[in-house]
Amino acid sequence: MISRELAVRLRPLLPWTPQNADRFFIPGEEIADSVFIVSDMVVELIRAQGESNFHFNGTTEWALDSVSSEVAVWLPSEQQLREALGEAFLSLDRIGDRYVVSFVGPGSSPGVNPGVDSPAGSASSGPGGAHHSAPMADAADAYALALLRVLGGDDSLPSETDSVVSAAR
Repeated sequence: MISRELAVRLRPLLPWTPQNADRFFIPGEEIADSVFIVSDMVVELIRAQGESNFHFNGTTEWALDSVSSEVAVWLPSEQQLREALGEAFLSLDRIGDRYVVSFVGPGSSPGVNPGVDSPAGSASSGPGGAHHSAPMADAADAYALALLRVLGGDDSLPSETDSVVSAAR
């Protein structure tokens, strides 16, 4: 699953129309560690009068009745991130225990995938205009770094500590 830090960075760049099975978290010290899944049975999306709210059905352990979807931070799946890359996506490669995404970045044109010899750090570029995400332990994070680069966001490596509660507010 995508890291919360990368999800927070993607939030202003990647529009979200909540759908069943989407995962999200709510920044707030009391429940920041919880991941919720949109489902008609538990976390139902209610659209009324131009607003969308998540209603928590049957949650006895939480004092949540509903929360605005604008407060929630989407945790897009690996598939959703790949789809968001669209035609910029070239390949996902596994190098040992790490994943690297090759993609066509801003200001470049599609070319032959030059292979994956990207050093650690932010995205690098190679011959043919291809870029490579930094090697990541999770494929979703590699996709997120590539998408951040394509969308003009901060594609630096996530920090070791996940301090997203204050960053998402």
